[in-house]
Formats: sequence, C-alpha cells, structure tokens
Amino acid sequence: MLYVRQLTFGPMKNFIHLVGAEGAPEVAVVDPAWNVPALLEEVAREGKRVAAVVLTHSHEDHLNGVPELLRTHDVPVYAQQAELDFNDRLQDFAGALRPVGHGTEVKVGPLALTFLHTPGHTPGSQCLHCGGALFSGDTLFVDHCGRCDLPGSDVGQMFDSLHRVLGTLPDQTRLYPGHDYGAVPVSSLARERKLNPYLLHTDPKAFSDYRLRPRS
Repeated sequence: MLYVRQLTFGPMKNFIHLVGAEGAPEVAVVDPAWNVPALLEEVAREGKRVAAVVLTHSHEDHLNGVPELLRTHDVPVYAQQAELDFNDRLQDFAGALRPVGHGTEVKVGPLALTFLHTPGHTPGSQCLHCGGALFSGDTLFVDHCGRCDLPGSDVGQMFDSLHRVLGTLPDQTRLYPGHDYGAVPVSSLARERKLNPYLLHTDPKAFSDYRLRPRS
C-alpha cells in the first residue's frame, strides 16, 4: 500500500508530496518548496522521516526549499541527468545530487520508486511512478499540461512524453500533479484521457498548434 500526503504551499499553489510505503517510516519528499518548517512539522506529526528528495524539474518554485531541508537532513536528491546539464542552479546542492535516467529504480524503505524521463516543460523533467501512482510535476496537470514556451521547453518532446511515455501506463494510475490547477487535487489517467484536451489531441501537429496558441 502507498502512503501519500499532499501539501499545498506557495503563491502558485504548488503541491509538495510525501511518498512512502504504508506503515514504513521512510518518505521521499517530491519538490520541497516554499515552507520547509511546515513540511517538516507534517513529517514529524505523521511519525515519518525524510529519506530522499525527488525533483520533477529545476524551476525555482519546485526546489526553493531544498537548501533549507538539506541543512538538517543528509539525504540524496534525485534529478534527471538532463536537468543537471540544463540548469546550474542544481549545483547549489551538488554534494547531495544523485543523477538518474529513464527507468532508474531506487528504494525508499520497502517502496520502489521508478523515474520516468518526460521532457517538454524542461529538458530533464521527470515523473515519479510508484505504487500505482504518478507524481507528474509540471508535465501533466489535472485538465492541463505543462507550458512549452519557456527556456528549455519543447512542444514535440511534451507530446512524446504525454502520449508515448505516460501513454504506456494503465488507466487506473492515480495522478498527483505539481500544482493545484484543476477541478480536483488528485485525478486518474482514465479521467485525464477522457477530459484533458492535451491528451485528446493525439496528432503531433494538432497538439503543437493547440498548446502554443496565444491565450488571453
């Protein structure tokens, strides 16, 4: 069984997730940002301990809590190698960094975490797949997907990530996005495949035109 706590911090409604095996003390923190004291209070209240950090990508709103967390917790920080090559900001905590690739698996307590390289929002964007759940950062949101008009973004890669990488996962996969931007805080791939317009655009050009069209 999977243990998940979903916390919301910051002006952009970031979701920070605590992920582990039910009944085990170890948790990974996905994208620690904004309010590390409150995050650690929740960890303690739940009787857990931080064993790892997972970064879905290197935008500041997803990692600004890492330096503070590392001051009191000597834990590995997992990021895709492509993101290390893309953003020098990650070198601020280079001693803790553990580069991973697509399909890399690591254990947090008894729970196996699998990293899926899903570029598009950034070159090293990744999702975390474990226990029938997907922690998707800024790759896939409820009813939306990540922006493709930022430095390092690539709309073609985003299409491949959504349709060819995440497209291999089963419908019942629970979706935990990186921001509270949708109708519900937690979704499923079945729901998104029915309702999310970015998953309904299955032609690469139509997807690109739709994703990059100007919005008011």
